[in-house]
Amino acid sequence: MTSFVSHTSVDCANAYELSEFWRGVLGYSMVPDDPNEPGHEECLILDADTGHSVLFIEVPEPKAVKNRLHFDLRPRAGSRDAEVERVLALGATQVADLRRSDGGGWVVLADPEGNEFCMLRSLDEAAQPS
Repeated sequence: MTSFVSHTSVDCANAYELSEFWRGVLGYSMVPDDPNEPGHEECLILDADTGHSVLFIEVPEPKAVKNRLHFDLRPRAGSRDAEVERVLALGATQVADLRRSDGGGWVVLADPEGNEFCMLRSLDEAAQPS
């Protein structure tokens, strides 16, 4: 017997605002029968193609240390660098630039509540020879 991941949970101060940020980043949608609204203490977003969902849960304590678990993201289309710019415009902040001169590497970003995530090259970019 094994287990499977039901959803990924993110503790946060404002579930609605953070779910809206990540909905824009990931292109996920709200659950049609249970839309997220301001003031909701739990907000769920999901990817209709894969079924993966992320649940944002309000907690009283602020984020205090570096994440022990984070998202590594790849653009569905386009380039890593263009996606970094798009996500920054949505409200992310850049934490570290680990891009290499050969085109590899990644960029460490943080969401509006300081949760770190990485932006990798797209699969098309990664398949190109250096």
